[in-house]
Amino acid sequence: MIADLHDVVSWVFVIANGAAAVLALIAHSVESVRGRHVWVAIGVGWVIVVVQTALGVALQIQREVDAGTHQAYGFVAFGSLSIIYAGRTEMRDRPYLLFGLGTLWVTGLGIRAMFLS
Repeated sequence: MIADLHDVVSWVFVIANGAAAVLALIAHSVESVRGRHVWVAIGVGWVIVVVQTALGVALQIQREVDAGTHQAYGFVAFGSLSIIYAGRTEMRDRPYLLFGLGTLWVTGLGIRAMFLS
């Protein structure tokens, strides 16, 4: 059951974060697109990353599988969230660019992890 949920959430992870990244990158260039909805989209995408990581950990404990490249990409995606967030003070004049590119990076890690599973 956890494996099936992990598989489904992986698609939600990629779609939600990809859409949020594109929205943030558009908002960087088009001022009228900026607003709270962009930050909500990024927040939702990031929460899905945390949920997917927790499901992966639970799955690994349940099946007692050895850690591998798939898990490494998952944890790098999870860890990237804090690095992106930490960069907000240095990029305070371009937050949409930072969070757009950062979330796009996380999306790519999610895609890569899906192909390794």
